[in-house]
Amino acid sequence: MPEQILTRSFDLDVTKRADTDDASTNKNLVLEFPFSSEEPYTRSNFFDEPWVEVLGHRNTEIDLSRLNDGAPVLLNHGISRTENAPLRSIGKTTRAWIENGRGFVEIKLSRRDDMKSVLQDLEDDLIPNVSVGYRILERTLTQKNDGSPDEYRVTRWLPMEVTLCDIPVDATVGIGRSINSEETSMPVTKTEEKSEQVIDQNIAEVDSARSVKAEDKPIDTSKIQSDAVKAERKRTTEIKQICRSVSVDESVVDDLIERGVTVDEARKEVLDKLANRTSEQNISSRSDIHTLVDETETRRDMMEAALLHRANPSTELPDGARQFAGLSLLELSRENMRVRGVNTNGMDKMQVAGRAFESTSDLPNVLANVANKSLRNAYEAAPRTFQAWARQASASDFKPINKMVLSDAPALETVNENGEFKRGAVTDGKETYQLATVGKIIGLTRQAIINDDLSAFTRLPAMFATSAANYESDTVYGILTANAPLADGVALFHATHKNLTGTGTAISINSLSEGRKKLRKQKTIKGVSMNLGARYFLVPTSLETAAEQIVSQQYLAAQSANINPFAGRLQVIVEDRLDESSETAWYLLADNSVIDTVEYCYLEGNSGVYIETRQGFDVDGMEIKARLDFAAKAIDYRGVYKNNGA
Repeated sequence: MPEQILTRSFDLDVTKRADTDDASTNKNLVLEFPFSSEEPYTRSNFFDEPWVEVLGHRNTEIDLSRLNDGAPVLLNHGISRTENAPLRSIGKTTRAWIENGRGFVEIKLSRRDDMKSVLQDLEDDLIPNVSVGYRILERTLTQKNDGSPDEYRVTRWLPMEVTLCDIPVDATVGIGRSINSEETSMPVTKTEEKSEQVIDQNIAEVDSARSVKAEDKPIDTSKIQSDAVKAERKRTTEIKQICRSVSVDESVVDDLIERGVTVDEARKEVLDKLANRTSEQNISSRSDIHTLVDETETRRDMMEAALLHRANPSTELPDGARQFAGLSLLELSRENMRVRGVNTNGMDKMQVAGRAFESTSDLPNVLANVANKSLRNAYEAAPRTFQAWARQASASDFKPINKMVLSDAPALETVNENGEFKRGAVTDGKETYQLATVGKIIGLTRQAIINDDLSAFTRLPAMFATSAANYESDTVYGILTANAPLADGVALFHATHKNLTGTGTAISINSLSEGRKKLRKQKTIKGVSMNLGARYFLVPTSLETAAEQIVSQQYLAAQSANINPFAGRLQVIVEDRLDESSETAWYLLADNSVIDTVEYCYLEGNSGVYIETRQGFDVDGMEIKARLDFAAKAIDYRGVYKNNGA
């Protein structure tokens, strides 16, 4: 699970007050109390199913180093202020220990002037609760249940701070909240709250089944209560599974749970209802197959199409989307709530915009799809000239990539009659590179809905896409202009590699012939001729006209000596990033299907930029994250030639 700081709250059970109880003296007030226990607690967030969490309290499970070193003591996790004071701690922890499956802490409170009201409330027992902020380091699945939350035991966790709370909580479990994550507390379900009769019955059954007499061992009432709650959860889960397996109406499920019937009784009643339903149906002798379309999905698609058409009128507007074509974002929010059965009468604009980002709303999904399509269209339209001559690859993870060079393949040898095939060896890859991740997050607020700022959901993602495409081009062409050494320690373009004309000559028949000859004469490590042909003519914008003239087929020579041998033979590629390095240098490249030159790579399954959305935590609305996993590397010098020009 992602690293985050969580909180759990309990009643403040002060067992000792050291130094003094009188806040008027010069001594600090020192309190000692339990701050955590192993009581199960149900959590949830926006992305996962609810789960039950148990904080482990063995010595090996809880790291008390921070509390023993003086962790901060806060008031309501720093949300509340002390009188005329900025947000800061009101004290610190002095020591912590484990006792009887609970965590205990000793704290020393500040004697600042602004602490008078806090100290007075403590003296008057007006701050009865305590909460602990902690970070989960490791957790273990202890019980997986179908239909009910899975149970996890936190087997390694680090308390970060202790806080005094104003909010009343459960006497044993308390309230769980999130400081900086998307986590929310899960209230006890309606079924568990109203099934007191069944829980009492389960308590009696558990109590009667115990073999230890009261006079031999004290009765653990909290354990009995916990067992009874678990038994009730199991009963509720099994009844729901029985009903769902035969598609019984939810009202029947609620009734069975409400009446407290046993699982066997519920099974019998469900079978009776199923038999009655079957007998009342007119069973046809043939099966009719119908393809159904979910109304919610259809409405989302039409809203999405309408918004895309508003942003770009040249896009197609389906007939079903015309009903939404003239609606603003705020009006779409109202329409979305109307079909969900929410009455918006009396709601102001801010209330409507706020409800638009709730998890039950369709609008976040619609806006996310609009942003995603805008990003993808802009990304595909962004110019990336390197795709013509460089080779694309993919990687399954972020580990270093070792590339084998095609030019180092072993030569084939003759096999005589009844002879054996000889084994060949391929040189291990020497060129290594690794994927890198780049990205950015933007927040889209309720104000964007009210202002009908459709560009926030279309233009901003498109800008992300253009930025990602520019990053790719900068990376690839940076390899050519930087001329960094390869694995052999020699620069990509170097006289040793026989792929550089250092003195430089202007574009002409002779200079192109010299470059083509150097490509043709390249050899493998074992000295085998490669006979590479030039296919791409890469130039900066300053040489675009000269390059197009030299390969043009429009001029018909009157004499054979004036024939241009390069007419129609080379594909001209113009890239303005080359001008920043040199306005005279030009390049010839072989076909990337014959020889490796530069290879660019994406994470497998994520070719190009993509986005993720979620309801915002830093902003009051929705957050969009654009991410690109990309890398590039020069693989072989033999397929590329550079002339420094003149």
